[in-house]
Amino acid sequence: MKENSINNPKLPSQKYCSDCSYPINIEIPEGDTRNRAVCSKCKTVFYENPKIVAGCLLTWKNKILLCKRANEPRSGFWTLPAGFMENHETVEEGALRETMEEAGARSSNARLFLMCNLPHISQVYMMYYGDLDDGIYEAGLESLEVKLFAKEEIPWEDLAFTVIEKTIKLYYEDLEKGNIDIHFDTIIKR
Repeated sequence: MKENSINNPKLPSQKYCSDCSYPINIEIPEGDTRNRAVCSKCKTVFYENPKIVAGCLLTWKNKILLCKRANEPRSGFWTLPAGFMENHETVEEGALRETMEEAGARSSNARLFLMCNLPHISQVYMMYYGDLDDGIYEAGLESLEVKLFAKEEIPWEDLAFTVIEKTIKLYYEDLEKGNIDIHFDTIIKR
């Protein structure tokens, strides 16, 4: 029985084969256990997998670097520099690339800080922590503004995403404990 992916958002949404242009069927391929997008002619199976978002929490003189988003979703709200990984790069390379693109910033000592599952939007955030090299930053094309914030200046009500708020709060909790740890979490949409 075919189900419509519009009525069930957990089903693949592809409509046509990118190899031969024939319509896509939603079906369980032989040897599989889930509905997939399968070409009605050439039988190519198209898998939809979670997206990896990589970014950095960089600090300079006890302040955190934040970017004001220029693009939707959540344009005009503050975030840590982060974005989708590209093919053929490591997670760390993606985090550092996104940080350079959005905030004109570098870090020579970034290390994994948080891995957070967001199953309701099929994303996994991989956030790194490090020092902002030489205190240098500037707004990139995807940022309206980039600024360093002390703890008491963080615009909590204007943060773009729950995972960004969680990352910053975990960082401050670690500072209070005197040790920056690696964290693993899941955000379930309520």
